[in-house]
Amino acid sequence: MRKLLYGLIAFFSAGIGLILAYYLIVPVFLVSSAPAVVTAALIAAPVFFGLIGFLLAPRIYKLFARFVELCISHMSAVPTKQIVSTVAGLILGLVIAALVGSVVTNFYIIGPYISVILMIFFGYLGAVIGYKRTDDLASIKNFFQYNRGEKSEKAEKTDKKSAGKIPPKILDTSVIIDGRIADIYKTGFIEGELIIPGFVLEELRHIADSSDALKRNRGRRGLDILNRMRIDFEDSVRINEKNYADIAEVDSKLLKMAQELHGVVLTNDFNLNKVARFQGVKVLNINELSNAVKPVVLPGEEMIVEIIKEGKEQNQGVAYLDDGTMIVVENGRTLLNKTIYVIVTSVLQTAAGKMIFARPKLDEAGRVCEFEEAGAVLC
Repeated sequence: MRKLLYGLIAFFSAGIGLILAYYLIVPVFLVSSAPAVVTAALIAAPVFFGLIGFLLAPRIYKLFARFVELCISHMSAVPTKQIVSTVAGLILGLVIAALVGSVVTNFYIIGPYISVILMIFFGYLGAVIGYKRTDDLASIKNFFQYNRGEKSEKAEKTDKKSAGKIPPKILDTSVIIDGRIADIYKTGFIEGELIIPGFVLEELRHIADSSDALKRNRGRRGLDILNRMRIDFEDSVRINEKNYADIAEVDSKLLKMAQELHGVVLTNDFNLNKVARFQGVKVLNINELSNAVKPVVLPGEEMIVEIIKEGKEQNQGVAYLDDGTMIVVENGRTLLNKTIYVIVTSVLQTAAGKMIFARPKLDEAGRVCEFEEAGAVLC
């Protein structure tokens, strides 16, 4: 295949040389009646350009192979129905351009050029409209199915969703970068359509292109999460390209879109949560969900913890549960790197999460009950 492409490139280059010689060199020497020069030019130009094409063929082949790989990597993340709608829009645009071009192609001199411009314009316009109106084409398909009395399983699911009037869920940047939304949606605890605003995608792209390594990694993680969601939930994830040019902040645009679509904002941003509720927009905070499903701990319960660092206050030690909940242990500073029994004294619920306060469990002699592989010190 590679040798065949090298030959085609050389042949194409030789053809370019022949065309250039025929239209540029031959007319000049025909006027001066030099047929030998004309013949030499018609032979030498294709050979020269063909040789150049053959020498440049490996580089051209590499560029072509890289372009194909890039197209495949991008197309793999695009749903099939969106590809079909884009191609359909492109074909429709070219048909319209051909109809209009047939009228202007006979114009003196500029007719053919206008036809080419029309083909490019209408082809691009049709492809863009087809890409952005994928759901509308699916609706037309469902309409004809209903008229024939046919109902696909997918259409029935859509009807059930419409009957329940499940509001769409609009994702903000923070919840996309966080990534837990993909796993939560897969479990079925969140229903309805997931909408990704175009301006959120643009913000993610800027973060992914940041000079700061941490921001760049966060942005790329968010884009990877989106690509995975587009593949796993092809029928439920949609990009909304609507932008609000008169609004500068992304959060304000997000709330505006939620109001127009009567949707719910999915976020991890505490401040956005407060502003949205003030404006009457329903918000689902993933951090609040995470705190809600953590195990309930009541005062008086016993647990085993490892003191790993000193607390802010005097004589305090700090430990953590497996889910990341912080435990502040009174008089635990002297017990660093020890695994002990503690008794919960109080639980404090904050917007940032849950904090547990505890004290070491003591035996009758006043010794701290340490946990060992063989068991705890008798208490």
